[in-house]
Amino acid sequence: MATRPFRFGVQAGGAHGAREWRDLARQVEDLGYSTLFVPDHFIDTEMAPMVAISFAAAVTEQLRVGMLVLGNDYKHPAVAAKEAATVDLLSEGRLEFGLGAGWMQTDYEALGLAYDSPKVRIERLAEALAVVKGAWADEPFTHTGPSYTIRSYNGLPKPVQRPYPPILVGGGGERLLRLAGREADIVGINPNLRAGAITNDAVKTSLADQTTQKIAWVREGAGSRFDELELQIRYFLAAITDDARGLADGLAPGFGISADEALSSGVALVGTVDEVCDTLVERRERWGVSYVVVGDDNYPAFAPVVARLAGT
Repeated sequence: MATRPFRFGVQAGGAHGAREWRDLARQVEDLGYSTLFVPDHFIDTEMAPMVAISFAAAVTEQLRVGMLVLGNDYKHPAVAAKEAATVDLLSEGRLEFGLGAGWMQTDYEALGLAYDSPKVRIERLAEALAVVKGAWADEPFTHTGPSYTIRSYNGLPKPVQRPYPPILVGGGGERLLRLAGREADIVGINPNLRAGAITNDAVKTSLADQTTQKIAWVREGAGSRFDELELQIRYFLAAITDDARGLADGLAPGFGISADEALSSGVALVGTVDEVCDTLVERRERWGVSYVVVGDDNYPAFAPVVARLAGT
């Protein structure tokens, strides 16, 4: 795989007042991060992603904005495509469009939605991606499938980025990662959330050997276009610390894994600035992952890493 330059993003959860959200977006931009992401859940405190990223784009100049990621079952894909195209238009081409199959069972229960099997949700996501791309195409399109029927629809406005904004699809299982390799521009290498919640099982599916397997599934799905993909990891255990071993010793047993397994996991990024930089370079060489996302609880601490590696 061709070596891509590093990019860094921040996923921001939780509700923020206008001033706080404006200041966060501007600081993320000033610190050299590429992208500000917002997740899409209903039982947590996150803001609505489409509204939040629109506000963030309006108060920044170059910061890219995106969803990490929209739950496909929460909104018709043609509606999501229209809203996203509007964000891309108003931000002058700074959108990264994240769409996923949906995984958090409590969201579905809160909204009274059927929590279908992973297979059904992933098949519906594949169809939704076809609808989104059709809505962003130059001409009207028609689509007939098991979940969506579109008749001579010309989605307007069109996004600024052509043929469409980068599409981000993330996952942790074989079926979804093969789909992401085939259809996405950015692929998020995630835990396998087959349980519908974050469990020890999800952590164990992110160990180093499992991450290697996930990359292989993406490659198989992508085929000849694999080198065109940008691979991303959202690091859920991320810390700048002089005592990585102590942190791992304290946390790993609770997930039923060893400290060494925790530190090498595909969702962990822990150590001094030098150690973290070395880890990211090594993982880019091994896995091809160049797009690094941390949370809004620790992005200032990672600013020296961003300053050193972004664009290299």
